[in-house]
Amino acid sequence: MKIITTSIVLLALAGTARADLEVVATVPDLAAITKEIGGGKVNVTALSLPTQDPHFVDAKPSALLKLNKADLLIAVGLELEVGWLPTLQTGARNPKILSGASGYLECSTFVHVLEAPKAAVDRSQGDVHPQGNPHYLYDPRAAALCAKGIAQKLEALDASNAKTYEKNLAAFLAKLDTARKGWEKQMEPFKGKPVITYHRSWTYVIDWLGLVEIANLEPKPGIPPSPSHVVDVLKLARAQGAKVVLQEAYYPDKTGALCAQKLGGSVVKLPAGADIAGGESYIEHVSKVIDAL
Repeated sequence: MKIITTSIVLLALAGTARADLEVVATVPDLAAITKEIGGGKVNVTALSLPTQDPHFVDAKPSALLKLNKADLLIAVGLELEVGWLPTLQTGARNPKILSGASGYLECSTFVHVLEAPKAAVDRSQGDVHPQGNPHYLYDPRAAALCAKGIAQKLEALDASNAKTYEKNLAAFLAKLDTARKGWEKQMEPFKGKPVITYHRSWTYVIDWLGLVEIANLEPKPGIPPSPSHVVDVLKLARAQGAKVVLQEAYYPDKTGALCAQKLGGSVVKLPAGADIAGGESYIEHVSKVIDAL
């Protein structure tokens, strides 16, 4: 009887001591930022991999299990995940993480959104995001705003650990600010340089670093390059002196390599997100992007 009673007491103490939040993020960078803020008080997983196009993620049963147990779902928003996330939210049978519920956070509400269409859009224009460009996480200035919003949400859901979240947020923002200043100094010589991009996912980086995007290899967002469009891009690139093609590693690089070869330049294949499974932080991920540039 004493052994059983002791076991029950230990289990009860273990249950009361556990203050972790189960957090699921749609993309690795949001997961990496949340890990920095939550520290040991949160368990964070991402629904997509850094090698995946976040527009297209398989709604796997394992994702449903993660979401069913989640206290918080953090999304990019601006319809980046519209093709797959709503199905998972409904199938997870967890009302806390439905859009608008207390356990749902859309980080686009914290940032200054670029390329928001001023007129109605339709499918004839390609995969245009009607609320604006969702690829803001490549810009550390936007990441800092997201971090503040995430910290506020963690504090609201887990007030007992609010001091920890505030401390971790301050430490992360200080590191990020120092790193950002270093990246800006590193890229200063290239301000005003023309670049070609595959998809319109580098808008925020280009805005941040003062580069000039002269063309996209996709004739319309989500539409593969056509030979005639590539010819037009090459003409424009030669006229403006562009030699660099920027694209995420998950896009086919045959067309980009061909363009770079004809321009006497190179393709810069950039990682799409932090390798959180390998322990990579958001700052380490952006450092890779800057080094590649």
